[in-house]
Amino acid sequence: NGPLSNGSMTNYSHEETRRVDWTFGIGYGDSADKAMEVLKNLTSQDERILNSPETFIALHSLGDSSVNFVVRAWVKTPDYWGVYFDLNKKVYEVFAKEGLSIPFPQMDVHVHNA
Repeated sequence: NGPLSNGSMTNYSHEETRRVDWTFGIGYGDSADKAMEVLKNLTSQDERILNSPETFIALHSLGDSSVNFVVRAWVKTPDYWGVYFDLNKKVYEVFAKEGLSIPFPQMDVHVHNA
């Protein structure tokens, strides 16, 4: 059975499980292997995250200010928001402890005198 559908709207709250998607960025120069290890450890420690389908973690993109990782995990629908917000907080705290920086957008401004 697929998601319940009413016209073009899909109501995922009626499904038993739901996929949670995150994108986390680290600074250029930080260890991509360490970031992936931390993400794997954090997702495997949360008992609300289902083992099947397996959690997907990959280096997603090289952004303007960060190296971005995508995490996709499956949870029971009632656990969706709790898992989403809890992992955001854990990543923020553990990345800092592990020496992984979460960069903010930066802009260089060059001033030329005429």
